[in-house]
Amino acid sequence: MEFTSSFDLTFFYDYATPSKVVLWLASIFSGIILCVLAYTSTAILSSLLFKGYGKLSSEEKIEWNNRGFSTFHALFVSSASFYLLILSDVFNVNSQDDIVINRSSRLSDTVLGVSIGYFLTDLAMILWNFPALGGLEYVLHHGISIGSITLCLLSGQVHIYILMVLFSESTTPFVNLRWYLDVAGLKSSKLYIWNGIALFFGWLVARIFLFMFLFYHIGTRLDEVKEVFLFGFYTLIMVPSVLAVLNIFWFWKIASGMVKTLTKAKHSK
Repeated sequence: MEFTSSFDLTFFYDYATPSKVVLWLASIFSGIILCVLAYTSTAILSSLLFKGYGKLSSEEKIEWNNRGFSTFHALFVSSASFYLLILSDVFNVNSQDDIVINRSSRLSDTVLGVSIGYFLTDLAMILWNFPALGGLEYVLHHGISIGSITLCLLSGQVHIYILMVLFSESTTPFVNLRWYLDVAGLKSSKLYIWNGIALFFGWLVARIFLFMFLFYHIGTRLDEVKEVFLFGFYTLIMVPSVLAVLNIFWFWKIASGMVKTLTKAKHSK
């Protein structure tokens, strides 16, 4: 089976109808607005419900609030991805005549647009406060996420794989809770220990095993995958590979931290 046109602009023009462009831009803008609202809400609620919030430094408050909209995005996008991939018929092999690689829906377009809005907002904050909110690996992660999701929207292809990757954001609330407990001085609490264990297994499933399944899915449907325009095909192969390496690197750090925490808790008994 031959590859389709490599980066033929008419390919995008034919798919990106005015109504779709309006939907994409509205979704991206909505994602940015939701991040701003979640950031502000986190600050207000934390000042009312958590006495230690007022004692945080300005840098810690920025990261505290930033993790608020990070958690919101993670819950939203992982829930929407789960619905689209598992509960809906959008990517059910037997539900449509179209090959799975070319399927999309208004909801999947909206979810991807909101995610672009989130990644743009978070990347702007990371660069503005660099390196307080994350190093170069976070810049790389967000940059390739924005690029790959944008290509996905413009072409209408590989939504299924982008949603698989976005489902891995389900581990983010555990990462953020770990940081919150650390800053709150609750590093020795049972909640911190159990959250670390949940993070370890959640990461193993959502960011290691899921990526293994993604590559397996691509390999078993390679003829269909070759229907993607050539630049998109290479992006589909390279981007998950880079993210997989980052996930393995972070998993090693999570595993090391969990072992250290469990060892410390065992010795303190």
